[in-house]
Amino acid sequence: MLTLALYNSYDPKKLHEAHLRAIARAAPICYAFDFHLTLIGFPFEKKKPAEIAEEISQNTTIGEGGKYLIELARANKFHLIEFPKGGFPPQFGHVVATTRKPNEDKEISSHQIAERALKGESFMLVVGLGRHGLPKEIFKLANYHLDITDGKRISLETCTAIGSIPTKIRTIMEELKWRKSY
Repeated sequence: MLTLALYNSYDPKKLHEAHLRAIARAAPICYAFDFHLTLIGFPFEKKKPAEIAEEISQNTTIGEGGKYLIELARANKFHLIEFPKGGFPPQFGHVVATTRKPNEDKEISSHQIAERALKGESFMLVVGLGRHGLPKEIFKLANYHLDITDGKRISLETCTAIGSIPTKIRTIMEELKWRKSY
């Protein structure tokens, strides 16, 4: 299972337009590239994923009016979790903090993730929303750190990263499957 997780670094108490736009933008990418979408620390007041998907879809034109978020929810590929207090739920597999400044001891490449995912390992790739990105404790909790630019250390705008991560990993996976078939 591959999961793109959006970590709420904006405001844990109030839902903002930036939250809704990021969710609406991430859903079609996750749907297109067969990723789960997880929201971490969003103030949704104990609502279920299907309820949130319906609510967001009524307030966006992104992703064909929220269609793909609803589809993810119907397929049980849209999840909500609280801020971690010592770890992430194990069903998401290896936690990967996305960053342009990975710790060398924890760095993993997109190619390594793709290879390991093809062998059945699960990964949750965490993207920080907000100008400060992911908090330090998430880097400590993460099993791995990923620079999606594979060593170029280029800072990407949040939505660019949201689009790049699933696209690149799934493309590598498809290429590896194609090579194996020949």
